[in-house]
Amino acid sequence: MFQQFLKTSRARVERALDIWLPATTQDDTQLISAMRYSACGGGKRVRAVLAYASAEAFGFDNEDALDAIAASLECVHAYSLIHDDLPSMDDDDLRRGKPSCHIAFGEAIAILAGDALQTRAFEILTSPELDIAPELKVRLVQELANASGASGMVIGQAIDLTATNRTLTQPQLERMHLCKTGALISAAVRMGAIVAGANDEQLANLSRYAQTVGLAFQVQDDVLDVTTETSVLGKPKGADAALNKPTFVSLLGLEAAQSFAKELHNQALNSLSSFDYRADHLRNLSGYIVNRSN
Repeated sequence: MFQQFLKTSRARVERALDIWLPATTQDDTQLISAMRYSACGGGKRVRAVLAYASAEAFGFDNEDALDAIAASLECVHAYSLIHDDLPSMDDDDLRRGKPSCHIAFGEAIAILAGDALQTRAFEILTSPELDIAPELKVRLVQELANASGASGMVIGQAIDLTATNRTLTQPQLERMHLCKTGALISAAVRMGAIVAGANDEQLANLSRYAQTVGLAFQVQDDVLDVTTETSVLGKPKGADAALNKPTFVSLLGLEAAQSFAKELHNQALNSLSSFDYRADHLRNLSGYIVNRSN
């Protein structure tokens, strides 16, 4: 049942991205092609799936609203990956098993594609075609903007850049990844719940769930970086170690990092104790995140 939910959710967001990022035969700049290359047809779609699962915890399934939220999240995520892979950032040549955007299209077009995907996310959420109350649209935009900017992903990436060749404490490392990776994951969970009508207490519990899941996602990423081959990862194995970046494995050791991921999974489950069976996909997603192989 959970595997079917994953499959269905991924198919939904792929269709939504195809609609919101239409191909054009009149683009001779390669911008649209670069945007679609990075956003469509690949990835685990964890953020989109979390938004669907969060809304399902309240029995809510307004398809148009949730598909738009899912597409906006994946546009922002794709933009962040394009920019993270740039030579001035992490300098990665491989993403999702294929050449990174700047390798396929050149650095300048890659930067512009990232910029355009970020702004497209907010176009999607504010589209007149989207049947969501205006006040809800504003809340969704605020959530995504807070997660994407200087209080979320961008500050996380800035901390990451300054952390190279340094030893961070565990609280410092956690803060970096709660911003860089966890902020957008939290936004996904909260946006799905907000559009479904969650109250403040429910949002607080879901925020705790999302923070622990977001951190668990990064811990598992660090584990996989040293235990899984490039062909499975879809990105270069050992990339962080090669750049001498601090990771949970380098800080804690492999076994302790694996134990920490499981501890975070248990914390995530505890955060959902007040929710009924409709939150089971959220519970299963936490397990999926700490047990995935790529």
